[in-house]
Amino acid sequence: MGSGQDLRHRWDLSPREAVQLQKELARKVVLQPLPLDFDVLAAADLSYFKGGTYLAAVIVTFRWPDLSPIETVHVKAPVKFPYVPGLLSFREIPALLEAFQRLRTRPDVFLCDGQGLAHPRKFGLACHLGLVLDFPAVGCAKSRLCGEHPPLELRKGHSVPLVLNGERVGSVYCSRTGVKPLYISPGHLADLPSSEELVSRCVGRFRIPEPLRRAHAAATALREGRALT
Repeated sequence: MGSGQDLRHRWDLSPREAVQLQKELARKVVLQPLPLDFDVLAAADLSYFKGGTYLAAVIVTFRWPDLSPIETVHVKAPVKFPYVPGLLSFREIPALLEAFQRLRTRPDVFLCDGQGLAHPRKFGLACHLGLVLDFPAVGCAKSRLCGEHPPLELRKGHSVPLVLNGERVGSVYCSRTGVKPLYISPGHLADLPSSEELVSRCVGRFRIPEPLRRAHAAATALREGRALT
């Protein structure tokens, strides 16, 4: 599936070191179509506890393409990296990697609540997580981090290019008529057309794709001290 590279690295970096590492790792991201046929989709989301010193990382896996849930794993972990715009992956991926180790069923594709190429250094969460795990990963964010786009007709299924410095890095995608769009961008071992297709097939009755919606609900339940359903 992937390159087989071992791209694990230290996480106890300064923000300056993290930016430099992003620039180096961004050159290793491979853009290619997602697999046409796969069995298990994983969706990842995180939630911060009050005070911001701890977070909950959740991964939910689903059978593809019917999206029947398989398992939910989670980790509660201290936040060890400061909040710096553009460096979110250094705060969140260590906990996601710990949660990943708890999965009994290995996923084939990751859908992340965050950016992929649509990032100032073209190395958002989906690129970073995909590269470290050597897995296909897609970013699907609720807000825009960077880039510009033409007006979008808010009709379900419509999309327009998201462009950064003259290069297309993602799509602005309307998942539900009349509501705010999503920002889709490929991570590692994905490309834009297949990333948009994946997200469109995950959209149900709500704005947020169903796998991410369920992962978010689980992360919120953990933060609020409720049992996972």
